[in-house]
Amino acid sequence: QVQLVESGGGLVQAGGSLRLSCVASSRTFSRHAMAWFRQAPGKEREIVAAMRESGGSIYYADFVKGRFTISRDNAKTTLYLQMNRLKPEDTAVYSCAARLHYYGDLDRPELYNYWGQGTQVTVSS
Repeated sequence: QVQLVESGGGLVQAGGSLRLSCVASSRTFSRHAMAWFRQAPGKEREIVAAMRESGGSIYYADFVKGRFTISRDNAKTTLYLQMNRLKPEDTAVYSCAARLHYYGDLDRPELYNYWGQGTQVTVSS
């Protein structure tokens, strides 16, 4: 019922910036809990940032606080992740996730039931 498509990844030098986008096909987008996760080769998927709903609480992982910003545009049904001061350890596949009409915890991948295919972010030193 919900399709998510990410874009905006690429190759960037350490200290640079990227803006990721996730376009959702949904008629109730403003009420979805939305999140960005990332996964590096050989590592577990980990939370980056999340929003419970439009106007609701926001969660950031400690390693991105002060560098990344999550936001959403309900008119465009799009979720964004602005990434500044990128580091080589940020290299991973970044995926968008959603759960409809959900108001619980945000930080575990098993809590979400819709996923995009991901976009690769590579940071060189």
